[in-house]
Amino acid sequence: MSIGIIGSGNIGAAFARALARASIPATIANSRGPESLQALTDELAPFITAGTREEAASADIVLVAVNWSKLPQALAGLPAWNGRIVIDANNPIEAPLFKPADLNGRLSSEVVADLVPGARVVKAFNHLQPHLVSGDPRAEGGRRVLFFSGDDAAAKGEVARLIDRLGFFGIDLGPLSVGGRLVQFPGGPLPALNLVNFG
Repeated sequence: MSIGIIGSGNIGAAFARALARASIPATIANSRGPESLQALTDELAPFITAGTREEAASADIVLVAVNWSKLPQALAGLPAWNGRIVIDANNPIEAPLFKPADLNGRLSSEVVADLVPGARVVKAFNHLQPHLVSGDPRAEGGRRVLFFSGDDAAAKGEVARLIDRLGFFGIDLGPLSVGGRLVQFPGGPLPALNLVNFG
């Protein structure tokens, strides 16, 4: 399964570092172009390469982590998703004010799903602080917990396998209507909880 990353901020870069640590290749893209990612790709070579938005979006699994207000622009005009997997790692809030976005009562994952028609959306990698995503998932003799949720069982299975390959302990929170609400930041009870599984 090829992997793409759209967004090179804290979460996108942390996910790239986690992949590189596990020797998993991926293509990362941002709005400023591949040249702006030189320092990150030098750090994470040979596993992480920079590409265009279109190149990153053509992967089998595409993690999206972009400033909330820039999401529509970041996802506009991309090739048809055709059932490929989009990992929604976005939070409907952004610096510097950290004021929650007005979602008109909808879940942020529902908004994201509308921006990637035809994709199978899995919510994951948004609830842990970036340094915990990029750091060693083994902690206190156990494995750090990563929550995920989605409406497509096969897509969730692929993301669960990726989470396991990265060394984390994945916990399925069910459909987006349930899990998306639990991990949404702000508002949900699970963001920023650093949990470890000792099973």
